[in-house]
Amino acid sequence: MADGGDFYSGDRPENPKLEEDRPRGGGPEDRPQTGHRHVWVWWLVVAIVILILFFLFI
Repeated sequence: MADGGDFYSGDRPENPKLEEDRPRGGGPEDRPQTGHRHVWVWWLVVAIVILILFFLFI
């Protein structure tokens, strides 16, 4: 039996390092461009809940 350094060398290509097909990480260009839209959605939800409670308890 071959030792650890020689065991896999028989069937490996000459250049075993492959290019990465899915780059990891990402930069600012990969972030979603939502801005502060989610803040306005939550304020709208709170306003609707307040209006519903207001009309229920008048």
